Amino acid sequence: MRKNSIKNTRINGEVQRVLAEIIRGDLKDPRIGEVTSVVAVEVAPDLKTCKVWISVLGDEQVQKDTLAGLNSAEGFMKNQLARKLNLRNTPQIRFIMDQSIAYGVNMSKLIDDVQGKCERESL
Repeated sequence: MRKNSIKNTRINGEVQRVLAEIIRGDLKDPRIGEVTSVVAVEVAPDLKTCKVWISVLGDEQVQKDTLAGLNSAEGFMKNQLARKLNLRNTPQIRFIMDQSIAYGVNMSKLIDDVQGKCERESL
């Protein structure tokens, strides 16, 4: 199976949907932030590993705690994933903190600051 095949893309979407449901509804770990979202999922073509990019609203400590909570619940999540999806193999899950949303917010703020400065100088 090619990396970007239609089947792999479909599996990525289904795994992302199921993991988001599990994080939102089934996990009771207090370390996991309330606003945690699954941004993207990349399942290897052999279905052995899975990279999950997550985004957490909060400061750096909340992000670290959420990542630790998700890593400790990896076995439970793998079990739930196997029950909800009929895949040949259930992949090992590796969580990666996605900083793109925070980066976008920061860039937007910088652009607004520069725009405001230009408007003040033109007056």
